[in-house]
Amino acid sequence: MKPSSKTVGSLLDQLDALKKSFGSRESRSVEQLLFRISRAKINDAESLVRFHELLLFICAYPQSARARLLADSLLKSFSQRSEALRAAEIDLDSLEHPEVSGIAGLSVTDTFSFFIVRWLLNSHPSQVKLYWDWFEDENRLGQTWPRFMPLLEEDAAVEANIPFRTWLRATRPRTEKDLQWLVRQFDSLNRTEKEKAELYDSQQLYVNWKPAYDATRTGMRLPVRKLFIHREPLLRRKDVSLPAELEKPSPALQLLSPKQGEAILDLAREASTTRYRELYGFTHGDAKRVFKANIGRGVDILMAGLPAEWRLPLRAYHAALIFKNGVPVGYFEGLSLFERMESGFNLYYQFRDGETAWLYARLLNIFRRLLGVTAFSLDPYQIGHENEEGIESGAFWFYRKLGFRPTNPDIRKLVAREEEKLATRAAYRTSAATLRKLAAGPMIFELDQSHVGDWDRFQVRNIGLAVQRQMADKFQGSAERIREASVKSLTEAIGVRTTSWRETELTVLRDFAVLLSMVRDLGHWTTIEKQQLVQIVQAKAGRDEARYLKLMHKHERLRKEMIRLGS
Repeated sequence: MKPSSKTVGSLLDQLDALKKSFGSRESRSVEQLLFRISRAKINDAESLVRFHELLLFICAYPQSARARLLADSLLKSFSQRSEALRAAEIDLDSLEHPEVSGIAGLSVTDTFSFFIVRWLLNSHPSQVKLYWDWFEDENRLGQTWPRFMPLLEEDAAVEANIPFRTWLRATRPRTEKDLQWLVRQFDSLNRTEKEKAELYDSQQLYVNWKPAYDATRTGMRLPVRKLFIHREPLLRRKDVSLPAELEKPSPALQLLSPKQGEAILDLAREASTTRYRELYGFTHGDAKRVFKANIGRGVDILMAGLPAEWRLPLRAYHAALIFKNGVPVGYFEGLSLFERMESGFNLYYQFRDGETAWLYARLLNIFRRLLGVTAFSLDPYQIGHENEEGIESGAFWFYRKLGFRPTNPDIRKLVAREEEKLATRAAYRTSAATLRKLAAGPMIFELDQSHVGDWDRFQVRNIGLAVQRQMADKFQGSAERIREASVKSLTEAIGVRTTSWRETELTVLRDFAVLLSMVRDLGHWTTIEKQQLVQIVQAKAGRDEARYLKLMHKHERLRKEMIRLGS
């Protein structure tokens, strides 16, 4: 007899209660529950999602090899399960929420960026199509499509209710889909990549992607040689000392081949797109500089930098995709200047009951070794500012107990009062209203105690705004004039000729020039300091940005000026 829907709910409750219990008896219980649920017919979307997320957690944190095998096998039934619900006219809208989207058998629809749509067409051409049902403002098409369609302007410039889809069908060859032809037109424009993207993105076209099983959240896996089976309780936050983890040796980094690197970036884009996300470092990642590190306990970290043409003007950028027993469980984004890294850590919600603190500490350990960073800052959003999920999860206290401190003096005083209450009142819990106040400013962790407080008021945005004010005051708001004058002033001050420099190096020079135009004593820097500055500028456009940061660590005067301008 198959379990009833009421029984299914009870079985899922039992499985949820056991997912973090480990041992031979617990593993047998999990296996038995999986077998019983496998025979059940799930008749509602909410139960289907819940079952899906529990199976993914068990795949990442298996109590036994058999439990993993059963969970993977059950996940392969989800295309049929979701199709059965659709056939029964069950509302599946809840399966499209960004937290649970990407289940096998379902599609994702959004106004994806030009770069992601072009990548989808190159990687998954048969699975992608335009989705007109949600499209709203067709006037935007009249501003872009005349570039590709002779005489369309005769219609678009003066008429109302223009049949743009009719024009598109008449224009494209029968061998191409609407979307394929359209993206090819934008791609063929004699414009920069960024300009092509601006034009395409201005249309706000909805694109539908129904991924194959291996590209869904359900089926995406990184091949692993050996599973890590959990037989003991998971590592908790109190088991982790961040200073101690940062001082431990780092695992070896393996530089992947360009082909392997591209395959990892494809995985990262799939993992993000199925969740309605786009990460700059995955969209534009450098396939030639993808590193793999196994940090133990079944966790692989795949890290990527950016090619020179996509790098930020000042900060070094690195992104990482995190796999646990081959299952993607989260991602990391690091933006670094000198020894300071702004760290963005995001575990996908179904894995937040795992070994979060240990995983975060090991990630920071790797980046410390790779880039030489020793101070890690958090944006207020990460800890709950305008982010109710962060408030509900108590993100502030998670980071505080790892050793992070607020950079705002007023918030530090509030923290001291809260910590005293927590220490003296057994039943006390910080209210949501207080957590919102605690999350209103950045936090930082400094391993090097000799530089505590140096970055407390720093925001890289402050540098950009200072440049804008100087441009408005002295150059009548002309970006061209400030860049030209700043480059001339900088090259004269440091005595460098740039006739043999590559265009990517010249781009960095122009960005550094407008920054350094606000440094009054640049001409009095020592010869060594000027030479080091030239090396830093050229390294920003070099093979990767690790060398750029390591050279920065040696330039105390540039560090001092950067902090001053950003504070």
